Amino acid sequence: MSALLYLRLIGFAAGTLVHLFLVVLVAGYRRPRAFERVLFFLALTLFLFYSGALLGLNAEIYYASPPPATLAFAVVLVAAGLGFLPPLLVHLHAAYGATLSEARSPVWMKTLVCAAYLPVFYFGPFAFPGLLETPPLAFLWPGSRIGVSYGVWLAGAMLAAVFFNRRFARQATEPNVRRLHQALIYFFAVGAVIVFYTYVLGGPRDPSWSAGLGTAVMLSSLFPSSLLGYFILRYNFLQIGVQRNLVYAVSAAFLALLYLAVVRRVETWLEPALPPDATASILLFVLVVFFEPLQRRVGRALHRTFRMEVDRLQRLTSEIQQEARRGDLSRLLGFVEARVRDEFGLSAVRLRLRRGPRAGNPAPVPGARSMQAFPLRTDREEVGVLEASSFGAVLSGETYAALEFLAEQLPATLDLCRLIEEKLALERELAERERLALVGQMAASISHNLKNPLGSMKTVLQVQLENPQLPVALRKDCEMVVGEIDRLSAKLGQLLRYAKPSLRAGAAPQGVAVLALAEQLVALLRHEAERRQVCLELEREAGETLVRGSEEALSDVLSNLVVNAIEVLPAGGRVRVRIARRDACLVVEVTDDGPGIPLEFREKIFQPFFTTKPSGTGLGLAIVERRLAEMQGSIALVTPAENGRGTRFIVTLPIVD
Repeated sequence: MSALLYLRLIGFAAGTLVHLFLVVLVAGYRRPRAFERVLFFLALTLFLFYSGALLGLNAEIYYASPPPATLAFAVVLVAAGLGFLPPLLVHLHAAYGATLSEARSPVWMKTLVCAAYLPVFYFGPFAFPGLLETPPLAFLWPGSRIGVSYGVWLAGAMLAAVFFNRRFARQATEPNVRRLHQALIYFFAVGAVIVFYTYVLGGPRDPSWSAGLGTAVMLSSLFPSSLLGYFILRYNFLQIGVQRNLVYAVSAAFLALLYLAVVRRVETWLEPALPPDATASILLFVLVVFFEPLQRRVGRALHRTFRMEVDRLQRLTSEIQQEARRGDLSRLLGFVEARVRDEFGLSAVRLRLRRGPRAGNPAPVPGARSMQAFPLRTDREEVGVLEASSFGAVLSGETYAALEFLAEQLPATLDLCRLIEEKLALERELAERERLALVGQMAASISHNLKNPLGSMKTVLQVQLENPQLPVALRKDCEMVVGEIDRLSAKLGQLLRYAKPSLRAGAAPQGVAVLALAEQLVALLRHEAERRQVCLELEREAGETLVRGSEEALSDVLSNLVVNAIEVLPAGGRVRVRIARRDACLVVEVTDDGPGIPLEFREKIFQPFFTTKPSGTGLGLAIVERRLAEMQGSIALVTPAENGRGTRFIVTLPIVD
């Protein structure tokens, strides 16, 4: 056989193995993205083309008259590869562009992909069946039988690839990725020129030149696939090469198959001198000589891989510990899930704790396969579990080991985050107490400097009001001033109550009777409600219940909520106080049928000094929130409450056993 024929055999065999390697690698990764799916079908298409060409060329070599069925099968494989190569080439670049932008593909890109697939409907039923006709198909230039139209189609697809790679090279931020796209630009540009010259212009007239050019094209066409495989293995391109044990297994299997093919070829050459079994035994025994150098190379490669994994784990744990020092446990859990998922190329990661955030039965993760659990254990107990799911069938060996190591480190990191969170909470509480102490000093000073003069002014006015000879107009003015003095005194008292140092959560006295206090409060405020022509009602759905807290704190909570509801209603309004028990909590609802709270005010109503009333101080709901924090209670707002109107404040208080 001639040297060009040997080169063609090598090129077809290499193309078959390279693209089969990509098919197995992408299929094993199984990431549900359009790019991986299109890459799988493109690699499968090229595998069919090269395997069909290899089968046809071997049949022509080993048979004087190749079996028609074998040639027909080889032609079908080649036709399948040729027919879907141009549209899949365009589709792959469009899918890669959508992956980079993480957005929906623009209309022009979808139109281009659809236009690339349209010729399939012509070549499939009309052009490709002609490949099965005589004379036999030339497997070096199989597309020449189809004609000029196929050359234009394939050259146009290559020019589209040049256009896309120019865009990708400009957008690339990493030098390695930029070099990849620049190399592909030159390859597809030269390939488009050669395809146009060969299929449209007729190519070289000399058969030897045509064979040489075809062999060179066949060998050079392996360049983009080999380059992509190199970037997948070396730089984990698009995270496809993250499953390294799969890469090593596939590579070892292909090397073994390639060596067996070499053994088979040498058996044929040496068959006149040695029996085939003897040749195979000798060639397999020769491998023993390479065991020691191979072991050294494999050992160095494994050590390098081990160091890379350790460095990656150290970098990841360092980032997690740095996030833990922020003292926000909920944020830390989300950060760990996102970083572990991105770092190891997993489909889903979930971190659950036995106590605290995300405790209890979790909701299923959408799109996740079976979750592999890694317990988080301390010396005393299991504190949580780290769950992970891969895109493939199972987690790879190195990913499984890395997640096991990470699960051993996470409990200490979580404890550190909790301690810092508690420390920050204490610091915030201390800062709040210092701020309120300053406010209290200011309020006490204001009260001392204003209340005495206000008291004296009120006494003088009250004495004047007792004089029966006081003119009516002056009496009305004096009564108005007395009312304003009372209102100002009430505001000073409210400011003092807000600035009063609060008890720490859980340190409040226990055993305040809610129902008795609510009845007393409603009886006192009913007169003010009737004066404003507002109906005040008390609904009791629970017997007398003791809640954790002080009588003064609970009185501040209920009185501020009821007074606010009364003051906001027009004449004819209705305020309902409802007391009910829910499990281990007592719920007090204060509902009015007023206009409700506008959306823009709902986030501000608990802020100190925020008010929408002309005569308000903006401290009522701030006092309510502080007192409930002392009592380990909570408050929720529902507006509108009923029929598109009204406001409901729901106070939840822990019951004392």
